[in-house]
Amino acid sequence: MSFFGFGQSAEIDIILDGAATRRTAEVKTEDGKKERLFLFFDGESLSGKVNITLKRPGYKLEHQGIKIEFLGQIELYYDRGNHHEFTSLVKELARPGELHHNTSYDFDFNQVEKPYEVYTGTNVKLRYFLRVTVVRRLTDLVKELDLAVHTLSSYPEMNSSIKMEVGIEDSLHIEFEYNKSKYHLKDVIVGKIYFLLVRIKIRHMEIAIIRRETTGSGPNVFNENETIAKYEIMDGSPVRGESIPIRVFLAGYDLTPTMRDINKKFSVRYYLNLVLVDEEERRYFKQQEITLWRKGDRIRKSLQMAPVPVTTPTNGENDQVQAFEKIPTPVSEEASPVDSSPENAPLKGAPLEDAPREDSFAEDVPTEDA
Repeated sequence: MSFFGFGQSAEIDIILDGAATRRTAEVKTEDGKKERLFLFFDGESLSGKVNITLKRPGYKLEHQGIKIEFLGQIELYYDRGNHHEFTSLVKELARPGELHHNTSYDFDFNQVEKPYEVYTGTNVKLRYFLRVTVVRRLTDLVKELDLAVHTLSSYPEMNSSIKMEVGIEDSLHIEFEYNKSKYHLKDVIVGKIYFLLVRIKIRHMEIAIIRRETTGSGPNVFNENETIAKYEIMDGSPVRGESIPIRVFLAGYDLTPTMRDINKKFSVRYYLNLVLVDEEERRYFKQQEITLWRKGDRIRKSLQMAPVPVTTPTNGENDQVQAFEKIPTPVSEEASPVDSSPENAPLKGAPLEDAPREDSFAEDVPTEDA
């Protein structure tokens, strides 16, 4: 790799221990593409070698020291000059001197804290990487290696269902229910919508998964909404008493765990957006936040059973026919914008146990906190 003309003289490589067997994960880049990076978890150690290869025979490389850093940083795209570091570890590999031949240095960062998951969004990027620096008088030689980090969670103790009644006074009254409020990334959202009163002509109904990215603080808050998935769950006008089922599989979408107030720089939240469109193209919606979390892969180990002889009696005293029961095969199991146009009106509602029988719409522009 060339670094301001010095690349022809020396090349830096970072080789991780166990790289041949280590798992990788896809991480989105700033240009929307995806790359595979070595995957690590919170508390996991990092070790390996730094190889410095001299390209010219007989060439000596003068330096003011060689170091390797493990960094975790947040970069806000509207403030690219400032990188906010939340993790920084440094190991000195060599004192100032000269390199006359190819050299390798071992490094080890023991039980490194990695509190957040990697994320690349519309206005913010959170990354972890190793950086090797060969300090020189004019321009340093630098090599970076990005890493993927996933944060794992256990099953939430409290995971109540979401049940609400919403409507337009004397025109529409519906009840919707989702089976849970917290879902892991490969989960299935199951729910239903029940029409209690229908006096307007509804053309169709859809449900969308919305990702809302919030950056900044105080008066300088930026919200970016992105529609991750959209389903049409009903076509045509319903009648009173009709029930519409909902089933959304999350595994096929590019989702991350919910991230709240990460290092006081940004948040990522997810919402289910229920939208009804009438024959006059008026849109009514109700938005409900859900929590997403990542669970680890697990392997369900079948009970290892020894062959069990089965005796079949015969007429002969010494005749025995033996058979063997089949040993079960082990089974592995894997642990996956709101439209704010003026014609949209948010559905007003409250939890079922507190909801009045007649809720109402507000014919106004939905706000980010609707």
